Amino acid sequence: MAVTTAGPPSLPRPFWMLWLGTVVNRTGAIVQPFLSVYLVQVRGFTLAQAGAVMTAFGIGSLLSHLVSGWLADRFGRRLTLTGGMLATSATMVILGASSGFPAVTATAFLLGLTIESYRPASQAMVADLVPPALRARAFGSLFWGVNLGYSVAMVAGGWFADHGPRAMFAVNAAVALVFAAVVWRAVPESRPAEGPPAGRRLRVVLRDRLMLAVSAVTAGYGLVYGQAYTTLPLAMAEQGVDRTDFGLAMALNGVLIIVVQPLTGRWVARWDPSRVLAAGTAVVAMGFALTAFVHDAGGLALTVAVWTAGEIVVAGAVPTIVAALAPRELQGTYAGVSGMSWAAGAVLSPLIGTALLPLGPGALWAGVGVAGAVSAAGALLLAGPVGRRRQRFRRIRQR
Repeated sequence: MAVTTAGPPSLPRPFWMLWLGTVVNRTGAIVQPFLSVYLVQVRGFTLAQAGAVMTAFGIGSLLSHLVSGWLADRFGRRLTLTGGMLATSATMVILGASSGFPAVTATAFLLGLTIESYRPASQAMVADLVPPALRARAFGSLFWGVNLGYSVAMVAGGWFADHGPRAMFAVNAAVALVFAAVVWRAVPESRPAEGPPAGRRLRVVLRDRLMLAVSAVTAGYGLVYGQAYTTLPLAMAEQGVDRTDFGLAMALNGVLIIVVQPLTGRWVARWDPSRVLAAGTAVVAMGFALTAFVHDAGGLALTVAVWTAGEIVVAGAVPTIVAALAPRELQGTYAGVSGMSWAAGAVLSPLIGTALLPLGPGALWAGVGVAGAVSAAGALLLAGPVGRRRQRFRRIRQR
């Protein structure tokens, strides 16, 4: 008699359609990485003006998570995501046509407000569509897809920045429309029954001490990880690594994510997400702490490999924890608060990093390492309370 062995449970088709739309969107997301270069070299802005525009964009991005999360719970995940992408497409076109500093600054703020709006809505969709046992795998797959698209976008964006800088706004606008169309046509609305009144949704989250504690850990992790794209390039120049070698070493981050994450995703998903977050954050902290001893491209590549390993481990943990903590009707708002906490850490990252930079590599990277170790310890301390909340919600949903 033939014996059949059931394979691992499959992720639902609507998730894969969301994944496909996300990859397409990130593949064409070529404006953001090169916006400051475009403003200086094509529009003739000063460095100070370009910095002001990017600050306006950052403020919009910071608010975007909160606004989008609230909208996803109030009006639905699919409507929020498609509406946000339609608004992103229109804003891209307007920004590409804008020339004066005030107009560009205002439009950059609107772009920041819209371009990240898909994140809380898509995170809530995954929590709605994917069973709890498969969420870590789903979020890890989404992380992998985002990085795959980003790798393509960096190459394409570099070409457009050199050969057709104005056209990159049209390309980015087009892929946002494609993302909106894929979600609207192929992903069902997943918002559950009406929850608390609209004005009380955010208050429910802000009174959830456990969620706020998780958000503090997330902000700490964002502060540490943000050094990779803010202080690290400046520090490496002072530590003897030239820009070409720096770029090659940093390219290892994307390569490792694309190669390693699919091989480890199922294994990592088996473990408690809070302990996974603690372990991954500790590895990221160690990788940055080791940067104090870097003086060449080989040493930098080694440290990049270490903190990338931690990043891969962490990728699915935070959204899995947030999805487990949130009531079904507040998944969007909880995801928005989590995303905003990450963004807040990333905003603080250059401020703290550049303040420590004049003190030397030892003080800089030891300080970053300590911040990461504190965040890792916080995640470990929260493992018990998070686990109890997950069990309680599981019992409620089984009734």
